[in-house]
Parts: sequence; C-alpha cells; structure tokens
Amino acid sequence: MSAPVQPPEAGVEAEHPEAAGYRAGRTLPLRVEAMRQLRRRRTLLMGGILAALPFILIVAFAIGGTPDGEDGGGGGRGGSRINLMDVATESAANFAATSLFVSAGFLLVVPVALFCGDTVASEASWSSLRYLLAAPVPRTRLLWSKLVVALGFSLAAMVLLPVVALAAGTAAYGWGPLKLPTGGALAAGDTIPRLALVVAFIFVSQLVTAGLAFWLSTKTDAPLGAVGGAVGLTIVGNVLDAVTALGSWRDFLPAHWQFAWADALQPELEWGGMIKGAAISVTYALVLFALAFRGFSRKDIVS
Repeated sequence: MSAPVQPPEAGVEAEHPEAAGYRAGRTLPLRVEAMRQLRRRRTLLMGGILAALPFILIVAFAIGGTPDGEDGGGGGRGGSRINLMDVATESAANFAATSLFVSAGFLLVVPVALFCGDTVASEASWSSLRYLLAAPVPRTRLLWSKLVVALGFSLAAMVLLPVVALAAGTAAYGWGPLKLPTGGALAAGDTIPRLALVVAFIFVSQLVTAGLAFWLSTKTDAPLGAVGGAVGLTIVGNVLDAVTALGSWRDFLPAHWQFAWADALQPELEWGGMIKGAAISVTYALVLFALAFRGFSRKDIVS
C-alpha cells in the first residue's frame, strides 16, 4: 500500500506564490490593449465620422451661404453681436472652434461613452473575460490597462476633430486670426494654444461620461447597455441643467459647465468657470472610477 501523500511544507506557498518569471505588472501591456482597440471596426468608424464632420460643415456652408444667412456678410444676430456660427468661415481657426462648438454637446460624448463603456463589457459578452483573468491578469491591472487606453482613444478623438478642421478650414477659408465671439480678434499665433486649451477642457468635462460608462461596463455583460446608459445619463444631466427652477443647484451639475471653454476665446483669458467645471467633473469621475474598481474586485466572473 502506497504511503499517504504528505501536504506541502508550511510556508512554501508564501515563499513562492507566483510562477517563475511571472510579473503582474507586465500582464496586458498598454500597447497590446491599444492595438486590440485600434483594430476594432467601431474605432475606425468613429474616427471616420469625426474626420468627416468638418467637410460636411464646409459643404453645408457652401450650399447655404455664409453662416449668418446673408451671402454678403452682415451683423448676424442683432447686427453687432458675434457668435461662433456667425464667424465660422472667417478663418481656419474660427472654423475649428465652430466644429468643436457644434459637436461638444453630444457628438464628442459618443466616442467617450463608446471607448469607456465597451471595455470590460465587451470582454464579458465575448466570454473572454474569465480567460484574461485566468492568464492570470490581476483584476486591477486589467481595469487599469483598459481605462488608460479608453481615455487615450477618447482624447485622440477630441484632438482629431479640430486638427482635421484646421487643415480643411485652411484650404477652404485660409489661415488668419481667430475672430472672437465677443468682438476683436486673437493673433494667428495665439489661436493654437487657445484651441488646445479648449480641447483640454472638453476632455476633462467629459470625464464624467467616461466614469459613468466605465462603471456601467463593469456591471453589465452588454456593451450597448453601458454605452447607452452613459449617454442617457449625460443627456439627463443636460436636461436638468436646463431647468432654471433648480437655481444654484445647477452649479453642481457637470453639464452646467460644459461650455465654460468659451472663456478661453476672450481677449483676456478667464479661468474661473473652467476651474469650477474641471473640479466638479474630476470629482464625479474619481468617485465613479473608484466604484468601478471596487465593484469589479468583488464581482464573480462567469463569462
């Protein structure tokens, strides 16, 4: 009769908890995750839509005349009051600012919700999530890699739009100073830093949508549910901000500050609104990201 199998000596597992050569921090590298996401059709489709928008606007302006509705110019709304749409064709910088203005409220919300909401939920829908964790990829490392790549693609989407708009606007309307909505103009050399500041603020303001989408992605196996839920809640925030009866309570809504970047298009740069909006957005986003990491660390993965 064979001798009974002796249990392993105490302390062996503690001394050698990992396989030789295994490093948790090297699993699922960012470049690998980035290439996976870059090759997906939804990434290419979203990039194509954002790149096409400036050309669609150019065609619309060519068909409809100047944006103020008077082919020879004119004062626009009220004669002396200038807004972004009235001066959209004055220069490439004005055209890029107008492209951001018409897309910041909704169109730029979609890629953020898509990239952040389709992260974990898509792996679950493909039944590949448990295999990633069994590789083994630590849960925190998995979420961290996917979140960083998703935010990177979201930022790239927001940079793509004004870059294409500047190139297309230069060809269509020429390069020149940025005519300000409040009157006057910024020198051509100052337009790029101001537009970069606008893009940076729009990205920060969309962190709330990113947090919602990412948190929902850890809660559901349906990517469309996470993406649609984030977009829907963002729309609800915009609707609540339109309810003037809420008074000062609207100041705590991220949507209330989403167009504070207009302060960057002033002769004297004003930071107050952008700082308040950024602080509120970052606070909401950090809470939502923390909830995502906490919930996913305790979740039973069955798909």
